[in-house]
Amino acid sequence: MRAVVITEPGGPGALAWQDVPDPAPAPDEVVLDVVATAVNPADILQRQGRYPPPPGAPPWLGLECSGTVSAIGSSVTGWSIGDQACALLAGGGYAEKVAVPAGQLLPVPRGLDLLTAAALPEVFCTVWSNVFMIANLQPGEVLLVHGGAGGVGTAAIQLGRAVGATVAVTAGSAEKLARCASLGATVLANYRTDDFVDVVRSATDGGGADVILDVVGAAYLERNVGVLAASGRLVVIGLQGRRKAELDLSALMAKRAALIATTLRNRPAAEKATIVAAVREHVWPLLESGDVRPVVDRVLPISSVAEAHRVVEAHEHVGKVLLTV
Repeated sequence: MRAVVITEPGGPGALAWQDVPDPAPAPDEVVLDVVATAVNPADILQRQGRYPPPPGAPPWLGLECSGTVSAIGSSVTGWSIGDQACALLAGGGYAEKVAVPAGQLLPVPRGLDLLTAAALPEVFCTVWSNVFMIANLQPGEVLLVHGGAGGVGTAAIQLGRAVGATVAVTAGSAEKLARCASLGATVLANYRTDDFVDVVRSATDGGGADVILDVVGAAYLERNVGVLAASGRLVVIGLQGRRKAELDLSALMAKRAALIATTLRNRPAAEKATIVAAVREHVWPLLESGDVRPVVDRVLPISSVAEAHRVVEAHEHVGKVLLTV
């Protein structure tokens, strides 16, 4: 088969569509013939040589995909050749075929097509596992989402709204904030011109945010702690704004607040299967009812993978950028 490989760490020009070995399913895996995949920030980091795949994962890119089951491992039940599915991956989605643990497969939600389903697994598993399974967002609480116009951000806004939370966001332009508002965000801060701490405090009568989903990291740490509500939960899932910062623990302690840092890609398969099952139970009905919807910025052919990376790296998109294989 063919896959997008990294010829050497660097810019988008380092990506090439080349012949690689076909995958064979382990006993607990299926093989998908890939129809579409999606570009995630982790793919950018891996291309740059800053985020190697976990042991056992394919060396090529792609943390999610959609496709048709073409081979089934000996211990897999519940799936048949020809079934359509989308999948959460540790890597390998930028390819014609990929082997994936059966516990990380999801059916295509009713009402969505197979191509669009490629936009679902990574962002909705990320949001559900962090905002709900770890941070335990409750109806009536305030959720602050940094990077509200990205793939994770657009999913978090909708799920927060769906459970009855007030959703605040940061984004880098008036146009992106307007898109966030159309998805259900009601507190809007332009990170280029506004201090999100002041915006959120003003909108909450000084109460602050109960849960913060942060893709920025160190650059926002002090202000994130400052805007947390009492018993607030700060969940850091990205490091777009540096890795290291100084933390005044007394400020965190005074609020009885929690700082949580997580990744999804490196979790054991059993943990990923638990997350996928929870997403199927709680999120899939919202997608099938239309209360929550995937946000797709554009669809490009896999031959345009360098352009897709450029768009995501420059933050020119809202929602997901998909690649057809």
